[in-house]
Amino acid sequence: MSGYLELVFSTALYGLGIVAQTVAAQRADVRPGTGLGLLARLAKDRLYLFGFAGQVGGFGFAFLARAELPLYLVQAGSSCAVGLATAFGLLVLKWRVRPLEIAVLVMMAIGLVLLVTASESSVAKDIPTVPGLVLLGLPLLVIVFCSRAAQGSNSVIVSVLAGTAFAVVAIIGRSVADESPADMLLNPLTWLMIVAALVGQSCLAVALQRGTATSSVAATDATTVVLTSVIGIGMLGDRITPGWEWAVGFGMTLVVAGVLVLGSPNRTTAEVAG
Repeated sequence: MSGYLELVFSTALYGLGIVAQTVAAQRADVRPGTGLGLLARLAKDRLYLFGFAGQVGGFGFAFLARAELPLYLVQAGSSCAVGLATAFGLLVLKWRVRPLEIAVLVMMAIGLVLLVTASESSVAKDIPTVPGLVLLGLPLLVIVFCSRAAQGSNSVIVSVLAGTAFAVVAIIGRSVADESPADMLLNPLTWLMIVAALVGQSCLAVALQRGTATSSVAATDATTVVLTSVIGIGMLGDRITPGWEWAVGFGMTLVVAGVLVLGSPNRTTAEVAG
Protein backbone atom coordinates (compact mmCIF):
# COMPACT_ATOMS: atom_id res chain seq x y z
CA MET A 1 0.00 0.00 0.00
CA SER A 2 1.24 3.49 -0.82
CA GLY A 3 2.60 5.48 2.11
CA TYR A 4 0.32 8.36 1.16
CA LEU A 5 -2.77 6.14 1.32
CA GLU A 6 -1.62 4.76 4.67
CA LEU A 7 -1.34 8.33 5.90
CA VAL A 8 -4.95 9.06 4.84
CA PHE A 9 -6.25 6.04 6.77
CA SER A 10 -4.14 7.01 9.77
CA THR A 11 -5.54 10.55 9.90
CA ALA A 12 -9.15 9.36 9.62
CA LEU A 13 -8.78 6.81 12.41
CA TYR A 14 -7.01 9.29 14.67
CA GLY A 15 -9.83 11.81 14.19
CA LEU A 16 -12.49 9.26 15.09
CA GLY A 17 -10.50 8.13 18.10
CA ILE A 18 -10.09 11.69 19.42
CA VAL A 19 -13.85 12.24 19.55
CA ALA A 20 -14.67 8.90 21.19
CA GLN A 21 -11.90 9.15 23.79
CA THR A 22 -12.81 12.72 24.66
CA VAL A 23 -16.46 11.91 25.38
CA ALA A 24 -15.42 8.94 27.52
CA ALA A 25 -12.70 10.83 29.43
CA GLN A 26 -14.92 13.80 30.23
CA ARG A 27 -17.72 11.67 31.63
CA ALA A 28 -15.36 9.65 33.85
CA ASP A 29 -15.16 10.31 37.58
CA VAL A 30 -12.44 12.76 38.59
CA ARG A 31 -10.30 11.20 41.32
CA PRO A 32 -6.85 12.00 42.66
CA GLY A 33 -4.07 9.90 41.22
CA THR A 34 -1.97 9.46 38.12
CA GLY A 35 -2.90 9.20 34.48
CA LEU A 36 -2.37 5.45 34.65
CA GLY A 37 -5.16 5.24 37.26
CA LEU A 38 -7.49 7.15 34.97
CA LEU A 39 -6.57 4.83 32.10
CA ALA A 40 -7.46 1.82 34.26
CA ARG A 41 -10.94 3.25 34.89
CA LEU A 42 -11.45 4.21 31.27
CA ALA A 43 -10.49 0.69 30.18
CA LYS A 44 -13.96 -0.38 31.40
CA ASP A 45 -15.69 2.14 29.12
CA ARG A 46 -16.63 0.68 25.72
CA LEU A 47 -16.66 4.09 24.06
CA TYR A 48 -13.14 4.80 25.26
CA LEU A 49 -12.01 1.39 24.05
CA PHE A 50 -13.57 2.15 20.66
CA GLY A 51 -11.66 5.42 20.55
CA PHE A 52 -8.51 3.68 21.69
CA ALA A 53 -8.93 1.16 18.87
CA GLY A 54 -9.11 4.09 16.46
CA GLN A 55 -5.91 5.50 17.95
CA VAL A 56 -4.20 2.11 17.63
CA GLY A 57 -5.33 1.80 14.02
CA GLY A 58 -4.16 5.34 13.31
CA PHE A 59 -0.82 4.57 14.91
CA GLY A 60 -0.49 1.37 12.88
CA PHE A 61 -1.06 3.09 9.54
CA ALA A 62 1.18 6.01 10.54
CA PHE A 63 3.89 3.51 11.48
CA LEU A 64 3.65 1.90 8.05
CA ALA A 65 3.73 5.30 6.35
CA ARG A 66 6.94 6.24 8.21
CA ALA A 67 8.78 3.44 6.41
CA GLU A 68 8.93 5.64 3.30
CA LEU A 69 7.57 9.10 4.14
CA PRO A 70 9.43 11.83 6.08
CA LEU A 71 8.38 12.58 9.63
CA TYR A 72 7.42 16.16 8.85
CA LEU A 73 4.73 14.90 6.48
CA VAL A 74 3.47 11.95 8.53
CA GLN A 75 3.18 13.95 11.73
CA ALA A 76 1.59 16.92 9.99
CA GLY A 77 -0.96 14.60 8.41
CA SER A 78 -1.68 12.99 11.76
CA SER A 79 -2.08 16.40 13.42
CA CYS A 80 -4.76 17.28 10.87
CA ALA A 81 -6.87 14.64 12.64
CA VAL A 82 -8.02 17.45 14.93
CA GLY A 83 -9.73 18.93 11.88
CA LEU A 84 -11.47 15.64 11.16
CA ALA A 85 -12.39 15.42 14.85
CA THR A 86 -14.06 18.80 14.45
CA ALA A 87 -16.14 17.43 11.58
CA PHE A 88 -17.04 14.28 13.54
CA GLY A 89 -17.97 16.39 16.56
CA LEU A 90 -20.14 18.63 14.41
CA LEU A 91 -22.09 15.70 12.97
CA VAL A 92 -22.34 13.51 16.07
CA LEU A 93 -22.07 15.80 19.11
CA LYS A 94 -23.53 19.01 17.66
CA TRP A 95 -20.31 20.97 18.14
CA ARG A 96 -20.47 24.51 16.79
CA VAL A 97 -18.09 25.31 13.93
CA ARG A 98 -17.48 29.00 13.33
CA PRO A 99 -16.44 30.61 10.03
CA LEU A 100 -12.94 31.21 11.41
CA GLU A 101 -12.56 27.52 12.13
CA ILE A 102 -13.63 26.60 8.60
CA ALA A 103 -10.99 29.01 7.28
CA VAL A 104 -8.41 27.38 9.56
CA LEU A 105 -9.29 23.92 8.22
CA VAL A 106 -8.73 25.20 4.68
CA MET A 107 -5.41 26.70 5.78
CA MET A 108 -4.31 23.37 7.25
CA ALA A 109 -5.31 21.58 4.05
CA ILE A 110 -3.17 23.99 2.01
CA GLY A 111 -0.24 23.39 4.36
CA LEU A 112 -0.61 19.64 4.01
CA VAL A 113 -0.72 19.89 0.19
CA LEU A 114 2.53 21.89 0.27
CA LEU A 115 4.17 19.25 2.44
CA VAL A 116 3.03 16.43 0.16
CA THR A 117 4.40 18.32 -2.85
CA ALA A 118 7.76 18.96 -1.18
CA SER A 119 8.26 15.51 0.33
CA GLU A 120 10.55 12.81 -1.02
CA SER A 121 10.33 9.15 -0.08
CA SER A 122 13.33 7.73 1.77
CA VAL A 123 14.39 5.12 4.31
CA ALA A 124 15.50 6.66 7.61
CA LYS A 125 18.91 6.20 9.17
CA ASP A 126 19.10 3.54 11.89
CA ILE A 127 19.33 4.76 15.48
CA PRO A 128 22.20 3.04 17.37
CA THR A 129 20.66 0.89 20.11
CA VAL A 130 22.54 1.96 23.24
CA PRO A 131 22.71 5.71 22.50
CA GLY A 132 19.08 5.55 21.39
CA LEU A 133 17.95 3.90 24.62
CA VAL A 134 19.76 6.55 26.65
CA LEU A 135 18.87 9.66 24.64
CA LEU A 136 15.24 8.66 24.08
CA GLY A 137 14.66 6.84 27.36
CA LEU A 138 15.75 9.67 29.67
CA PRO A 139 13.08 12.10 28.37
CA LEU A 140 10.43 9.49 29.19
CA LEU A 141 11.60 9.34 32.81
CA VAL A 142 11.42 13.13 32.96
CA ILE A 143 7.91 13.07 31.46
CA VAL A 144 6.67 10.54 34.04
CA PHE A 145 8.11 12.61 36.90
CA CYS A 146 6.77 15.91 35.52
CA SER A 147 3.32 14.45 34.77
CA ARG A 148 2.95 13.50 38.45
CA ALA A 149 3.91 17.02 39.50
CA ALA A 150 1.53 18.56 36.94
CA GLN A 151 -1.63 16.65 37.91
CA GLY A 152 -3.38 19.79 39.15
CA SER A 153 -1.91 22.09 36.52
CA ASN A 154 -3.27 23.46 33.28
CA SER A 155 -4.11 20.71 30.79
CA VAL A 156 -1.79 22.29 28.21
CA ILE A 157 1.26 21.40 30.32
CA VAL A 158 0.24 17.74 30.44
CA SER A 159 -0.55 17.88 26.71
CA VAL A 160 2.99 19.09 25.94
CA LEU A 161 4.35 16.16 27.96
CA ALA A 162 2.13 13.81 25.95
CA GLY A 163 3.36 15.37 22.71
CA THR A 164 6.97 14.84 23.75
CA ALA A 165 6.30 11.17 24.51
CA PHE A 166 4.57 10.73 21.15
CA ALA A 167 7.56 12.40 19.47
CA VAL A 168 9.74 9.62 20.90
CA VAL A 169 7.28 7.11 19.44
CA ALA A 170 7.47 8.73 16.00
CA ILE A 171 11.26 9.06 15.97
CA ILE A 172 11.82 5.41 16.88
CA GLY A 173 9.07 4.32 14.50
CA ARG A 174 10.68 6.17 11.59
CA SER A 175 13.95 4.33 12.27
CA VAL A 176 12.61 0.78 12.70
CA ALA A 177 9.60 0.81 10.35
CA ASP A 178 11.58 -0.66 7.45
CA GLU A 179 12.78 -3.66 9.48
CA SER A 180 11.27 -7.14 9.29
CA PRO A 181 8.78 -8.09 12.05
CA ALA A 182 11.34 -10.44 13.61
CA ASP A 183 14.04 -7.78 13.68
CA MET A 184 11.63 -5.26 15.17
CA LEU A 185 10.65 -7.62 17.99
CA LEU A 186 14.32 -8.19 18.82
CA ASN A 187 15.15 -4.49 18.73
CA PRO A 188 15.09 -2.94 22.26
CA LEU A 189 14.09 0.40 20.72
CA THR A 190 10.79 -1.15 19.63
CA TRP A 191 9.91 -1.90 23.24
CA LEU A 192 10.96 1.59 24.27
CA MET A 193 8.59 2.88 21.60
CA ILE A 194 5.72 0.90 23.15
CA VAL A 195 6.54 2.29 26.60
CA ALA A 196 6.61 5.82 25.16
CA ALA A 197 3.19 5.25 23.57
CA LEU A 198 1.72 4.19 26.93
CA VAL A 199 3.26 7.19 28.68
CA GLY A 200 1.92 9.53 26.02
CA GLN A 201 -1.53 7.95 26.16
CA SER A 202 -1.73 8.30 29.95
CA CYS A 203 -0.74 11.98 29.78
CA LEU A 204 -3.27 12.61 27.01
CA ALA A 205 -6.05 10.95 29.02
CA VAL A 206 -5.39 13.36 31.90
CA ALA A 207 -5.26 16.35 29.55
CA LEU A 208 -8.56 15.38 27.89
CA GLN A 209 -10.28 15.14 31.26
CA ARG A 210 -9.00 18.49 32.51
CA GLY A 211 -9.35 20.51 29.30
CA THR A 212 -11.22 20.63 26.01
CA ALA A 213 -10.60 18.09 23.27
CA THR A 214 -9.20 20.61 20.81
CA SER A 215 -6.90 22.45 23.22
CA SER A 216 -5.44 19.19 24.58
CA VAL A 217 -4.92 17.55 21.20
CA ALA A 218 -3.63 20.79 19.65
CA ALA A 219 -0.90 21.24 22.24
CA THR A 220 0.01 17.56 21.95
CA ASP A 221 0.16 17.56 18.15
CA ALA A 222 2.01 20.89 17.86
CA THR A 223 4.71 19.60 20.22
CA THR A 224 5.04 16.32 18.36
CA VAL A 225 5.14 17.91 14.90
CA VAL A 226 7.84 20.43 15.78
CA LEU A 227 10.11 17.98 17.61
CA THR A 228 9.85 15.19 15.03
CA SER A 229 10.29 17.49 12.04
CA VAL A 230 13.49 18.99 13.39
CA ILE A 231 14.97 15.62 14.36
CA GLY A 232 13.75 13.90 11.20
CA ILE A 233 15.40 16.42 8.87
CA GLY A 234 18.46 17.02 11.03
CA MET A 235 19.31 13.47 12.16
CA LEU A 236 17.26 10.77 10.41
CA GLY A 237 17.84 11.81 6.81
CA ASP A 238 14.32 12.96 5.87
CA ARG A 239 14.45 14.43 2.38
CA ILE A 240 12.95 17.53 0.80
CA THR A 241 12.56 18.02 -2.96
CA PRO A 242 15.36 20.42 -4.02
CA GLY A 243 14.05 23.95 -4.30
CA TRP A 244 10.98 23.20 -2.18
CA GLU A 245 12.48 23.84 1.24
CA TRP A 246 10.32 26.94 1.52
CA ALA A 247 7.19 24.80 1.05
CA VAL A 248 8.12 22.62 4.03
CA GLY A 249 8.69 25.65 6.26
CA PHE A 250 5.52 27.41 5.10
CA GLY A 251 3.43 24.24 5.10
CA MET A 252 4.55 23.32 8.61
CA THR A 253 3.75 26.84 9.79
CA LEU A 254 0.22 26.63 8.37
CA VAL A 255 -0.45 23.21 9.90
CA VAL A 256 0.93 24.03 13.35
CA ALA A 257 -0.77 27.44 13.42
CA GLY A 258 -4.03 25.82 12.37
CA VAL A 259 -3.79 23.18 15.08
CA LEU A 260 -3.12 25.83 17.72
CA VAL A 261 -5.97 28.08 16.56
CA LEU A 262 -8.40 25.15 16.61
CA GLY A 263 -7.15 24.36 20.10
CA SER A 264 -7.53 27.88 21.45
CA PRO A 265 -9.86 27.94 24.49
CA ASN A 266 -11.55 31.01 23.02
CA ARG A 267 -12.16 29.28 19.69
CA THR A 268 -12.86 25.73 20.77
CA THR A 269 -15.17 23.67 18.64
CA ALA A 270 -16.15 21.53 21.58
CA GLU A 271 -19.20 23.60 22.41
CA VAL A 272 -22.55 21.85 22.40
CA ALA A 273 -25.19 23.69 20.45
CA GLY A 274 -28.33 24.82 22.24
